[in-house]
Amino acid sequence: MKIEQVNTHIIHCELLEPFHWAIGEASARGSCIVEVLTDTGIVGWGECFGPAGPAAAMVEAYKPWLIGAEALATEKIWEDLYAAYRDQGQKGVPICAISGIDIALWDIKGKHFSAPIHQLMGGPLRTSVRAYATGTYRTRTGDPMDYIVEEAAGYKAEGFTAMKLKIGFNVADDTALIEKVRETIGPEMELMLDANHGYDAVDAIRLAQAVEHLDIRWFEEPVPPEDLDGYISVKSATSIPVAGGETEYTRFGFREVIRRGAMDYLQPDTCAAGGLSECKKIADMANAFGIRMVPHVWGTGIGLSAALNLLAVLPHNPPGREPWEPILEFDRSEHPARQAIMAAPIEHVKGWVDIPLGPGLGIEIDRDAVTSFTVS
Repeated sequence: MKIEQVNTHIIHCELLEPFHWAIGEASARGSCIVEVLTDTGIVGWGECFGPAGPAAAMVEAYKPWLIGAEALATEKIWEDLYAAYRDQGQKGVPICAISGIDIALWDIKGKHFSAPIHQLMGGPLRTSVRAYATGTYRTRTGDPMDYIVEEAAGYKAEGFTAMKLKIGFNVADDTALIEKVRETIGPEMELMLDANHGYDAVDAIRLAQAVEHLDIRWFEEPVPPEDLDGYISVKSATSIPVAGGETEYTRFGFREVIRRGAMDYLQPDTCAAGGLSECKKIADMANAFGIRMVPHVWGTGIGLSAALNLLAVLPHNPPGREPWEPILEFDRSEHPARQAIMAAPIEHVKGWVDIPLGPGLGIEIDRDAVTSFTVS
């Protein structure tokens, strides 16, 4: 089965209300969707995390290594693509492009063998995963102490048992907000913090030490991603576990994170770190070093489905009668295309999400919806 054609769809969705986090703002959501067609008629879908236009251009640059290649040879294709631009493409957009291609090829492989991806990756260790709600972004108007606290209360009412709170603005204000959210959701609901690398190590440590008593599950991206020394400083100064990795790439990048002991939770994005092929390698490496892994998810239903298939096969770490289970990041912020491009949405039921059971990614893409959101 040969690859016959590779298409990209640049998704663009204007938001009803812009929202922002510690270092940026979104007035629209976008994504590069990859469509791979084979000479047997099987079509696979993938997604690239990051800026859609550059990712699409990079997918185009990889086409000479794709057209005519054996579609089931995912390992060979991954190595060929990585080697093609290895001198300048070890991180960033080139790896995001490989990620989207790799996910699409796994979708093809699953459809070819009439099996879900997780079955081909070794079989599922779980058939559903607990989800945590991601949201709590800032708006241009209003008081975060009002609308974010109300949002947090809403997640609890929906049945979520865990949520993530966006911080990284000002230590004093962030501390007050964390305290108010914890008071609102109560002690039984897990609370994670995400600074989106808005602090330096000094302020990250101040914040962590101020809220340690509030039972925080993890402190995500406390400092810029390239500052591993800062991660290590924060990790050594607080009892709160430190998480990160959504802007790290491939097993080679995560090897250094693990070697330095910089993080307690690794968070590679399946659509960025190298696709399903590479994220499974990262997961196995993390398991060997006793480090927990929770994939980052922030895209359309394609990326969500890819993460669910990966989560299905993550090994228990360590195994036991009541082992720690990985958890799904379930983005609740506005994204008009997230569910719309799928024939059937992926939803949670009281904070739990089922692993897709259909062939490949386990979802059916609504091509007309993809076209309606495509700008190029």
